[in-house]
Amino acid sequence: MAGKGGNSKVKGKAKEMAGKVTGDRRREAEGMADQAKGEARKAMGETRDRARGVQDSVKRHGS
Repeated sequence: MAGKGGNSKVKGKAKEMAGKVTGDRRREAEGMADQAKGEARKAMGETRDRARGVQDSVKRHGS
């Protein structure tokens, strides 16, 4: 899970599990939110990488 969003996902999973174990619904919800934030960052990074790849391809093949 290295890279953009990976830390948020790991931290979120830990918070979620801690919340479940202790019965702390707020901590559990925060963990789930952190995981969602990590997924969003990951998706943004992947989209940015694809866009750069397309841009590089267009530059190489001329336009």
